[in-house]
Amino acid sequence: MNRYVAYSLIRLLLLILLIFFLFMVGLMIGYGVIGDGEPTAVFSGNLWTNVLKFMK
Repeated sequence: MNRYVAYSLIRLLLLILLIFFLFMVGLMIGYGVIGDGEPTAVFSGNLWTNVLKFMK
């Protein structure tokens, strides 16, 4: 039973990492291709500060 739990936790961790990776790729595509910006600029702090200011 212990081996089954470890296997399930590893699968869950891999799924979470895959979702996180695809989210980051989606942000880069959305900002860089659709938004005509620099794809790596989506990770800058200034961008997210402006986004949060806009939402308030």
